[in-house]
This record gives sequence, structure tokens and C-alpha cells, in this order.
Amino acid sequence: MGRAYEVRKYSIQKTGAMKAKTYSTFAKEIYLAAKKGVPELESNIHLKRIVEKAKKNQVPNDIINRAIDKAKGVGGEDYKEVIYEGFGPGASTLIVKTLTDNVNRTVSFVRAAFNKVHKSLGVTNSVAFNYDHLAVVAFKSDKEEEILLALLDAGIEPVEFENEDGLITISVKPADSSNLKDVLEKIIPNIDYEIDEVGMYPKDKVTLEGEDLELFNRLYNLLDEIEDVAEIYHNVNL
Repeated sequence: MGRAYEVRKYSIQKTGAMKAKTYSTFAKEIYLAAKKGVPELESNIHLKRIVEKAKKNQVPNDIINRAIDKAKGVGGEDYKEVIYEGFGPGASTLIVKTLTDNVNRTVSFVRAAFNKVHKSLGVTNSVAFNYDHLAVVAFKSDKEEEILLALLDAGIEPVEFENEDGLITISVKPADSSNLKDVLEKIIPNIDYEIDEVGMYPKDKVTLEGEDLELFNRLYNLLDEIEDVAEIYHNVNL
């Protein structure tokens, strides 16, 4: 299996606290997508895709609508995406994606998490150069050859194209993500994406044991508890 199979899918959370964080993360993503373009679904394909993904993850319509309204100027929040890179126990590295309306607050929380396991944040690209930035989708289909030819005809060259027991997984450069879905949805009109992510994937992974593994798990959990943290990418085999 390639890196594509290791991507983490959003899932329906079982606890109220986890569900609230999922809703909050999607609300911020929707806000950013609406703010960067036209805050209308039919005029902003990136916004439309995120809203579709949010609905699939059972985010209520009122949360979606409020996020779009905020982007139109209703409400005082102004969120931005900030990425932090850090070094964990052993040879582990982490990339932490945050969505925040207060950078000073967020960086203090993220730095404190690293400090609690006696590790530190790095400067920009101190970690990221060892990761690939990819858009990944996976779906069930028996049209592997037709899909691959259609992608190539559209000028999209997959980074990875895998088929395992009828589950096709495709990774492309993020800039090709929207065009990739346009091609797929023409071939499979009601396509159901089992994976639909854009993220950072390590070129190589490491295995931790003993105290290093315990500290890594503690660090991951500390970061995951921060409300502003949207995604945590790392290079550890778990």
C-alpha cells in the first residue's frame, strides 16, 4: 500500500466534545473558503466542495450558513490558517495545521504542548521538506482504465493511482484537486468518496518504542485537545 492509504478520514465523532471540535473546524474551513472567493456556493467551487464534505460529516446547516454569513461580514471574527512545524520524541516530526482568530493565543498553546514533552517547534520548512503536499481521494469503482485515461486526457498526472479490491485511491497535486473531481464526477455522477483529503504526507516514516512512543502519544493528544488545531500530520508508524 502507498501513502494514500494512510490518510486520515474525517469520521462521525462519538462524544459531544469531539463532535463540537469537528463542527468548529469545518465552520472555520468554510469561512476561509468563502472569504478567499465569492461567498456563494454556485460561484465558488472550493467552498461548494467543503460544504458537501461538511454535510457528509453531519455538520448542521445552521453552522454552515453562519460560517458563510461571517465571511460576508456578519460577525467580527477573522480566521486565518497558520501552520506550525515541530520535532517530537525520537526521530518523529509533526506538522500542525491551525485555524485561528488569535495567533498569539494559538502559538502559545502549541508551544506549551511541545514544552510539556521537552520538545520544540521548528522554523518554517524545517520539517515540511520531508513531506509531500497532496490531495487524495478514494472510492469504489470498476472503471480503473477509463478513469486513468480520462485523467491523462485532462492533463492530470496522478502522483499515485492504486486499485486494491475495487477501492481506487488517487493522489494528485492540490492544484489539480478540483479538476480531478470534475473528471471523476462525469464518469461516476453519484460518486461516494471514502477518502477526500488535502494534507501533508511524510516521505519516510519512523517507528517509536518505549518512552519515545509514550511521549509522542502524549504530545499528539495535547495538540489534539487545542480547539484551534484542525489537523496534525506526522511521520510515525502507529
